[in-house]
Amino acid sequence: MFRVHRCDFHVHSCLSPCADLDMYPSAIVAKSIAEKLDIIAVCDHNASENLRYVIRAAEGTPLIILPGMEVASSEEVHVLALFDNLDEVNRLQEIVYRNLSGSNREEVFGCQAIVNDQDEVEGFNDRLLIGATKLSLWEITHHIHDLGGLVIASHIDRESFSVISQLGFVDANVPFDALEVTPELGIQGARIHYPELSSYPLIESSDAHFIQDIGKGITKLLLERGTISEIKMAFENRGGRYIQV
Repeated sequence: MFRVHRCDFHVHSCLSPCADLDMYPSAIVAKSIAEKLDIIAVCDHNASENLRYVIRAAEGTPLIILPGMEVASSEEVHVLALFDNLDEVNRLQEIVYRNLSGSNREEVFGCQAIVNDQDEVEGFNDRLLIGATKLSLWEITHHIHDLGGLVIASHIDRESFSVISQLGFVDANVPFDALEVTPELGIQGARIHYPELSSYPLIESSDAHFIQDIGKGITKLLLERGTISEIKMAFENRGGRYIQV
């Protein structure tokens, strides 16, 4: 049965150094349910260790968790990768870690906590997750697609770490599945502000780093199920699936 799904495809956990420590798995799930979200994607910076715990925390609830990651390219462009399962995102994690240098300085960049579904600290990630990988934007998008994921350009209307802020334009040779805009601009505002991007699907997400921000930016999709293939069809306006604006 087709129905409208309320989606927030860009939520960080406490593994991201710039996220609040209150963004632990059970809290993310509880807030997402309180906001009446149907699907969320947890996309930490260049890392995925908390994903399995968020998925466990959501077991027995109607909330669908899509494993994701926000990868920083060598051009310092942020890109969202969304997948159906942990195996796919873990394979991306291996690629990212092979191309990510540096060590975290918690006093400068923030804590990178791995927290389980029982709210217990499992450890800390010592890599420089806030940094950029050695992978070009083109390389990242092709790795994600090869693994069966969706590629979304993060917060294109931001003045830093977006494809437009870093490159000055959206390169048509980079196969984005969609472009993300912030709640401040919104999809309708983006259509007016970026008429040259009319051929791209647009989504709105919260990019939540704090619990209170989850669900502040949502995309409504008419889907039969909360899967990557269904979402891709909605982005492409196929098979009766579409983005509701």
